[in-house]
Amino acid sequence: MTRLLESYAAGRWHTASTEGHPLLDAATGEEVARISSAGLDLGAMAHHARTVGGPAIRELTFHERALLLKELATHLTGLKDEFYALSLATGATRRDSMIDIDGGFGTVFSYSSKGRRELPNDHVVCDGDLEQLGRTGVFLGQHVHTSRPGVAVQINAFNFPVWGMLEKLAPAFIAGLPSIVKPASQTAYLTELVVRRIIESRILPEGSLQLLSGSAGDLLDHLGVQDSVAFTGSAHTAGILRQHPSVLHGGVRLQVEADSLNCSVLGPDVAAGDPEWDLFVKGVVTEMTAKAGQKCTAIRRVIVPSAVADEMTDAIAAKLSSITVGNPDDESVRMGPLASLAQREEVRKAVEALRSSCDVVLDEGEVDGDAERGAFMSPVLLRARAGAVEPHDVEPFGPVSTVMTYDSLEEAVTLAARGKGSLAGSVITHDPEVARTLVLGLAPWHGRILVLDRDDAPESTGHGSPLPMLVHGGPGRAGGGEELGGVRGVLHHMQRSAIQASPDMLTAITGRWTRGSRRTVTPEHPFRHSLATLRIGDTIESEPRVISLEDIDHFSEFTGDTFYAHTDPEAAAQNPLFGGIVAHGYLIVSMAAGLFVDPAPGPVLANFGVDNLRFLTPVKAGDSIRVMLTVKQITPRSSADYGEVRWDALVTNADDEPVATYDVLTLVAKEA
Repeated sequence: MTRLLESYAAGRWHTASTEGHPLLDAATGEEVARISSAGLDLGAMAHHARTVGGPAIRELTFHERALLLKELATHLTGLKDEFYALSLATGATRRDSMIDIDGGFGTVFSYSSKGRRELPNDHVVCDGDLEQLGRTGVFLGQHVHTSRPGVAVQINAFNFPVWGMLEKLAPAFIAGLPSIVKPASQTAYLTELVVRRIIESRILPEGSLQLLSGSAGDLLDHLGVQDSVAFTGSAHTAGILRQHPSVLHGGVRLQVEADSLNCSVLGPDVAAGDPEWDLFVKGVVTEMTAKAGQKCTAIRRVIVPSAVADEMTDAIAAKLSSITVGNPDDESVRMGPLASLAQREEVRKAVEALRSSCDVVLDEGEVDGDAERGAFMSPVLLRARAGAVEPHDVEPFGPVSTVMTYDSLEEAVTLAARGKGSLAGSVITHDPEVARTLVLGLAPWHGRILVLDRDDAPESTGHGSPLPMLVHGGPGRAGGGEELGGVRGVLHHMQRSAIQASPDMLTAITGRWTRGSRRTVTPEHPFRHSLATLRIGDTIESEPRVISLEDIDHFSEFTGDTFYAHTDPEAAAQNPLFGGIVAHGYLIVSMAAGLFVDPAPGPVLANFGVDNLRFLTPVKAGDSIRVMLTVKQITPRSSADYGEVRWDALVTNADDEPVATYDVLTLVAKEA
């Protein structure tokens, strides 16, 4: 008997008490492993995640969590040959394995980078601007995101045993949540191997990651209001999960990525010989054959203008006919088998359902492999008849697509919408007006839309590739969920709360100086302080400086900014906003820098930007300005000997009216 897959639960590897269910090689039919979760205490897993994993993760800052993910992705990348070898049993070619394995590692790297660049080195995230709730500014509101003391359960599909786990794990981990991973049984042996290598590395805190190999049993019964479930799979199973008492009444958050009849639309401007023509053909064929069409983002509906439908159908069929289907261990093979014989049977049933309203253009052909033991199936291309319903209802989760035609852009949008919500759509056109019309029509029905033409094709990642910086999900039939999306994917796991408090209290709570809270005017210039001694609220107040007409004239001549408000007294006087010559906004900012900058070498290494600049009150010739600069936020960089300091800059005139406000961004050494 082959090895029984184990679960990693409550800090140890668990072997089931039964022989388990056999898992077969998709190409050869040989037994790869067996799987069972019999005897596993699922309640103990949830408890371990909440009491051991969660506290350990949340003790770390966002940056510290992100650095651990970088270390993990680097470690796993060094082991990928081992994962590639086992991935062959799933039916994946080397290209398919790259999408799953390298794609998963790349997602973790991306989240590590975004976590360090876009989140504070803290435990709380401010959301949006302050809201002044009272008349004098002593009562303010601020939305914040905080980590929830729960567990993130992921129930994954068979088609991406590595990426499917890692794309959910990375944002949940940065958000402060431990994960329990339930892979689909058919390819769970590859997920188990990756999890085993993660646990062996000891990079993540104990309890951050647990693995459930086999049935999920009563796991959802042990979840509560702070917990979440991310499900990828069929709409039928998603419907069952939505009806679970823990979801209906227990407050468990459910995120679903389900069925999706994705489409690709060819613009009416495209003709044979255009670059976009070849891009369209290549895109359809790639999406039909990558992972043997077993992708939730694969193109199921090919929507083309009636005038070129015959020619385009022939072009796609010709290219599909050249695809070699066989054992993925053979490097000459372009497409491997489906994940299992049962999965192939499901796809063939779907094709039979489609035949009732579609004509077969390219039927199953010969394969280079044992079609009795291996789940081989060559691509099938169909052509929808007028009024066909089935192509908009039936999803063949394999190498199958249906061509359908339109006579107007409105009709193309209507056809796309009949899919009732999709994960991904694509529009291939070189006409900007066609692109705008189609995208605005498709967007309400799609989570992501690729607009492809000759210009972006060299860098395009293709129709079916979810990217960690963009949301992955779709409305309606596709489940209504949103995964990934950069920091959006992290905040999705966190609790957003509205905090009402005084400025000083908000500063203490958020770790970010709030306008109106106390300032500490230091006897020594703050630029002389390193991160070790700099504190939130440290402030420098400058002496005033008069801005003369000569200053304004010189700035105009020197920069070439001769806008009439700075150079033409008569025209400036007629402007209702100025009433006379006023100083350039950038002159004010430049002079403000001269008022607060300490010129001597010191801990401040560089100024790398200005955020949120606003000019509030015009400064006329002869008026004076002064600046107050306050430490707003300190963000040490864990991987460098310096960090980022955000300063609140307030420039006022002689009447103490705000002239300009902005944030100054500097790099400051950790030690003097």
